[in-house]
Amino acid sequence: MYRGLTVAVVIPAFNEERAIRAAIRAVPAWVDRIVVVDDASRDRTFSLASRASRGRVELVRHVANRGVGGAIVTGYRRVLALGLDVAVVMAGDGQMDPADLPALLEPITAGRADYVKGNRFLHADTLRVMPATRIAGNVALSLATRAVSGYWNVFDSQCGYTAITRGTLARLALGDVFPRYGYPNDLLARLHVVGARVEDVPVRAIYGAAWRSGIRLRTVFYPVTWVLLRAWGVRLRAEWAGAAGAAGAAGARGEPGPRAEDSECASGS
Repeated sequence: MYRGLTVAVVIPAFNEERAIRAAIRAVPAWVDRIVVVDDASRDRTFSLASRASRGRVELVRHVANRGVGGAIVTGYRRVLALGLDVAVVMAGDGQMDPADLPALLEPITAGRADYVKGNRFLHADTLRVMPATRIAGNVALSLATRAVSGYWNVFDSQCGYTAITRGTLARLALGDVFPRYGYPNDLLARLHVVGARVEDVPVRAIYGAAWRSGIRLRTVFYPVTWVLLRAWGVRLRAEWAGAAGAAGAAGARGEPGPRAEDSECASGS
């Protein structure tokens, strides 16, 4: 428990036999529940994680691979079923510093935010430790996601170190969230639709000697472009529907509806 809130950590894992045990052990003792979601790994991830599945740790296994977003959604649904207050996502590869976890929770405990995400570019060491190709890709996707999601105050959209409240999870259509690479970009747009307050906090970027990336430009460019366009469409449809509903309600009362230039769409947010 953290400042009166029960906390769960969701750990999505796919072929993380080298890091999964350390990732589980690194979760602070005050975390109430750890939900490890093995996304149909082909290595020993499941067997190694299962040895830790006792006490506050439980393991969920996908029979077929669903993608990182699909694994996180499975973890979110389990947190909702358990009735815990906050769900934090920490990757199974050990790239997220447990020491940053309180910083993610502070905006929620203070009542300022419903969804808090890590921003590695706010940390002084990031430009030194993050590979140059990752910096370029993250900057480009972050700028595009700002426009798509409507959250102009957030950056480092691909950082998966996040915390979300139970109430916000309950308002999201989790089954509609894009399940694979591009998941965080899609989720931000959907958070905007439900009116969630989103805040960035500094987190440390960790790239160990054994770090490897499965991301390849040719395999993510077109899918992520499609995801961004899809997410933008979801947000715009919801905003126009809300504006139309407000105009209809005002008309029924004999009042003028909102002007187009007053809507969020017109302002370009």
